[in-house]
Amino acid sequence: MASGTVGGGSLSEVYSSAKKIMLRARDGIERLERFESAALTDSSDLTSSVKRDIAEVQSLCASMDGLWRSISVKSQRDLWRRKTEQVGEEAEYLNKSLEKYTWRSQRKMNEAKERAELLNRGSGEGAHILQIFDDEAQAMNSVKNSKRLLEDSFSSGVAILAKYAEQRDRLKRAQRKALDVLNTVGLSNSVLRLIERRNRVDTWIKYAGMIATIVILYLFIKWTR
Repeated sequence: MASGTVGGGSLSEVYSSAKKIMLRARDGIERLERFESAALTDSSDLTSSVKRDIAEVQSLCASMDGLWRSISVKSQRDLWRRKTEQVGEEAEYLNKSLEKYTWRSQRKMNEAKERAELLNRGSGEGAHILQIFDDEAQAMNSVKNSKRLLEDSFSSGVAILAKYAEQRDRLKRAQRKALDVLNTVGLSNSVLRLIERRNRVDTWIKYAGMIATIVILYLFIKWTR
């Protein structure tokens, strides 16, 4: 049981409150991102609410940091130290997500203001500039989507190659064990050579699969560009 209190609440109660507020803040950020996708700009109240929640979580985290140090049992103290660090990291992540949303929102407001100024000029030149501006914005969004897709593909490729390496290590260990067993029972050298030849064929097949994966990723990246 965690000891220590703050403002009339125990460490476990403070932790529970922090988790509830973080869930509310995370839900608020998700709603802000949905508003952003739907091109809804009137979200100042929700932004302020999320900002207050994050600040409250950070304050509770500071209180938890002081409380877990007073726990006498080392195992419990280490447990609450990790929980406090986790709360702090999640609060920092939410704060960065909110800052990124605020930056994107401000940038969109500036872009909308610039478009409005161009439209107010009422000239053919202004309309032409506006069209260029919109085309550039669409191109930037396309580049961002392509970059995200490439990053996902690269991560998948890395995972596949790591899996191949893991399988290769397991096969090597299995081969060594099998050779030890075969040597123990005294099988002929021809059988051993046959096993080694089969292992070389399996190795080439693995390498061919790795190369094919890399080639496919390269062609996919080149195609998406």
